[in-house]
Amino acid sequence: MKLKRIAAACTVAFALSLSSFSASQAADTYAQTKYPVVLVHGLLGFDAIGPINYFYGVPGALRNSGAVVFTPNVSQSNSTELRGEQLLQQLRSLKAQYGYAKFNLVGHSHGGNTARYVAAVAPDLVASVTSVGTPHAGSKTADGIASFADAAHVTGLAVAVVDGLASLISFFSGSASNPQSSFAALQSLSTAGAADFNRRFPQGVPTSACGQGAEVVNGVRYYSFGGTSVLTNVFDVSDALMAAGGLFFGFEQNDGLVGKCSSHWGKVVRDDYPWNHLDEVNQAFGLRGLFSPDPVAMYRAQANRLKSLGL
Repeated sequence: MKLKRIAAACTVAFALSLSSFSASQAADTYAQTKYPVVLVHGLLGFDAIGPINYFYGVPGALRNSGAVVFTPNVSQSNSTELRGEQLLQQLRSLKAQYGYAKFNLVGHSHGGNTARYVAAVAPDLVASVTSVGTPHAGSKTADGIASFADAAHVTGLAVAVVDGLASLISFFSGSASNPQSSFAALQSLSTAGAADFNRRFPQGVPTSACGQGAEVVNGVRYYSFGGTSVLTNVFDVSDALMAAGGLFFGFEQNDGLVGKCSSHWGKVVRDDYPWNHLDEVNQAFGLRGLFSPDPVAMYRAQANRLKSLGL
């Protein structure tokens, strides 16, 4: 009889602990923003391929902390404007389907420019734009690749190869119909292309060299983040690509594809994370510097910042 009472007590205690755990999980509202979070991928990116998210581990972490998250799939390689129109169409569809009034756009790399385009042409749909490792002033890597391809007379070949890769990624991510144009992407990401885009869509532009811009423009809040490391993990094979890209920057601090100052837009929250360009989205598979901050935590903290602002 005594053993039965002990067993019953243990069962009750176990059930209560499970209930308490479930309640604590459900009560996690750290990232529960008013408006959905939309994660916008960069060049040669994707929403997800099988179980692998472009923002590795980020959507799940945000959802577990109360956020509604969407991961649209725009052209892997094309102009900022075309990608922006694709994103705009998807946001309007989400609004029509679910009734969302606005969205918090979070873009990595070319995704940041893409999000800015939408905020500029449809500010009524956007609560905030957060850019991470975005080449707002253009990328010296893009300039260098274009110059090299032109000098070697292999521009056509290079375009064909990158377009093929973009189409392959698009197919495996379930959006094979996305139009691809690496030539248009390279133009958008070049220094000259970025300058032209910024002239036409200046909302949040820094007011001084390597400075900050307005935090709020037309009711939209602008934030930016960036990294300044290149080789961060010897086991990450993608670091070699970052090292090659970083050669175009000389002594300028960069993340392998984007210069420190080029990542500035709106309110600069932090521009010197010890991450390279892929670490910024927790790739490859979470490999990064041994003692570097967790990128997923950065996205959660930004969602919390937006939540505190009523967004």
